Amino acid sequence: MRKISLYISVFILLFFVSCKENTKKKEVVASKETDIVSTIINDSDSFYHIDMANYPNLDKSLPIGVFDSGTGGLTVLKAIVNYDKNTNATHEKGSDGQLDFDKESFIYLGDQANMPYGNYSKENKVDLLKEHIIKDAQFLMSNKYYSDANDISVNTDKKPVKVLVIACNTATAYGKEYIEEFLKKANSNLKVIGVIDAGVRGTLASIKKDENAIIGVLATAGTVASKGYHNTILKMKDKNGYTGNIEVFSQGGIGIAEAVDEDPNYFNKNLKKPRNNYKGPSLNGDVQIDKTLFDVYNFDFEDSKMLCDTEKSDDCSILQINDAKNYVRYHLVTLMEQIRLSKTKNKLKSIILGCTHYPYMTDEIGAILKELYNYKGKDGKYLYRNFMVNDIQLIDPAVDTAKELHEYLKAKKLFNPNGNIKNSEFYISVANKDNKNNRIDADGRFPYDYKYGRNANEIQEYVKIVPFSRANISYDILTRFQKQIPYVYQLMQTFNNTNDKTKNLKEINKI
Repeated sequence: MRKISLYISVFILLFFVSCKENTKKKEVVASKETDIVSTIINDSDSFYHIDMANYPNLDKSLPIGVFDSGTGGLTVLKAIVNYDKNTNATHEKGSDGQLDFDKESFIYLGDQANMPYGNYSKENKVDLLKEHIIKDAQFLMSNKYYSDANDISVNTDKKPVKVLVIACNTATAYGKEYIEEFLKKANSNLKVIGVIDAGVRGTLASIKKDENAIIGVLATAGTVASKGYHNTILKMKDKNGYTGNIEVFSQGGIGIAEAVDEDPNYFNKNLKKPRNNYKGPSLNGDVQIDKTLFDVYNFDFEDSKMLCDTEKSDDCSILQINDAKNYVRYHLVTLMEQIRLSKTKNKLKSIILGCTHYPYMTDEIGAILKELYNYKGKDGKYLYRNFMVNDIQLIDPAVDTAKELHEYLKAKKLFNPNGNIKNSEFYISVANKDNKNNRIDADGRFPYDYKYGRNANEIQEYVKIVPFSRANISYDILTRFQKQIPYVYQLMQTFNNTNDKTKNLKEINKI
């Protein structure tokens, strides 16, 4: 009996010890389910942790960080690297024929795997969007990257940055203040520059103080929903003493940025008929193509640029846009219809390109606006001419972003006297196939439902950040880079040819 009692006592003791250990384990797991900001600052075991106490703030030798949800932010980088409004010797105003940032190096990140950012608000996942944005900042501030999508060990020789430039309107609208709050909690004075304030300053500079005008905002659905541009325009208008009647009309350009970055939910050049996973404007649904406006849209149906379920476009019961220019047509007509039906007495004078992908489409936007200015209805009258000036200005916030960056570096004496722009680096996010929780399709991308079905605060490596390569950038996109952002493209090639970490990127030269 004594032995039995002893066994029972030991069993009970072990049971309680076991329960206590299990409780501790649960507590440890629960502590991991925290927000990304706390993880970066406090969790030294996390992949995302940065030793903020020893971060090299105000080190002029460091590169400048630039990020976007994809490749659109390269248009902002283009404006920065080509900027020449000041003398390099004194940094005072006045071009000297030498690029103002020629001795600065840049680290660019495109979060391609998680784009488009503009859809997160529509899917009620703003918290998840903010987590992505903080992770973008974390990457630029950290020393980690992967050599390629198959690399299982992380490299730790990347430099941190001395300034953060948010080259994305949606990320600026939803994340700039959030990043600033994170940096404040981390006791960091790292500067954050966003494109929205810069774009509004550039727009108002083109309008007289007492002038009546309409400002159009063509942006992602998320940026429009945030009212980032609308509120900033009204705030700066009053602050700077504008007395005219300035109206703001916004259009969420669903599909434009996605087509530019070849998101298969919005664009697939190999398709010949409609598909099930299409997310753009259609004859039915939340964002509708209006059949009564077919003549005004003037869609190009050649080469499967529009996908119809019948041979005759007039008989389509399913109609899908499958071309970046056709997306632009749809959204500019929709914007002009908004203005026309408002019965305003003002005229559209300028359009802010409120997504960094849109400057790739500047020529197309200008040509379509000319078409709409000259479009006559069946009654022979101009449909939109009373609501638009002849030469509508397209405002690219990138130039004013470059100006703000220059002013900051000058004020803080952060220009690098010994640097070289040819040391710039270019990275992109890819779906992390080593994360067993991830769902990845046959093309190596996150399916739409999974991408927007994830939840914030489940801190994990959804993506790997790797150098740009032909494995993650298509031939067509690289050709566009070569034509439209040639100096940035040259810097990419230099990065490929001189840096060991980009051994897989050398194929970019084969275009």
